[in-house]
Amino acid sequence: MADPILVEDHDTWCEITLNRPDRLNSFTPEMHLALRDALNGARDKRAVLLTGAGRGFCAGQDLGDRDPRKMDGPPDLGETVRTYWAPLVRQIQALEMPVICAVNGVAAGAGSSVALACDMVLAAESAKFIQSFSKVGLIPDTGGSWHLTAMLGRARAMGLALTAEPLSAAQAADWGLIWKALPDDALMEEARALAEKLSHGPTFGYARTKDAITAAATNTLDAHLDYEAELMKLCGEHPDYAEGVSAFLDKRAPKFSGSR
Repeated sequence: MADPILVEDHDTWCEITLNRPDRLNSFTPEMHLALRDALNGARDKRAVLLTGAGRGFCAGQDLGDRDPRKMDGPPDLGETVRTYWAPLVRQIQALEMPVICAVNGVAAGAGSSVALACDMVLAAESAKFIQSFSKVGLIPDTGGSWHLTAMLGRARAMGLALTAEPLSAAQAADWGLIWKALPDDALMEEARALAEKLSHGPTFGYARTKDAITAAATNTLDAHLDYEAELMKLCGEHPDYAEGVSAFLDKRAPKFSGSR
């Protein structure tokens, strides 16, 4: 049996691939654990690129073992979320380096939610984002209802969730749900170039930027101004700031340390 998760290490970043293409990279418990291990192993990197094998990014939960006609009773889906999906989102969000997602095909259900949990999403023009939960009587989980509402507003979040209509990559980019929609044959080249670029940037500053943008969702402006001051103090004390300013004044490319 092929490994459900593939990891390709580079000097300063790594590429993690969901590898169940025959099942549109839908998740099993084993795949969850393998991805968790891969993300843990990437903590010493300065950027992470997540993508999928085959014609799709991820179809969410593998329903192969969820046939209600073959079960003694209803499954505890809350326990599934608490045990697997919620920890995955928290793990992605907790990584201090930029996490890029390259959506190479359909991202449906929790697969869409996993993509939106990443810091930057690039998608092939043929890709589609589908909130398929309503088709089986569920809610957008794995942070989906939170991210959709925060990024798109109530009207668009509600429409996508209730209708389960596919959202094209181009429309997702126009709406601000993702960073870019790219020609299919350019997706991975640009995604890898972005991972390489960010992996040589100011890692500490990137981490604090993630902190600031995440906190903005719940902070008042007054509280956030104080929080920005705290983060700027930390960034100013980090060697990367001195290097960045020196490089600017010397008219050269900076050499950031990558230290946290």
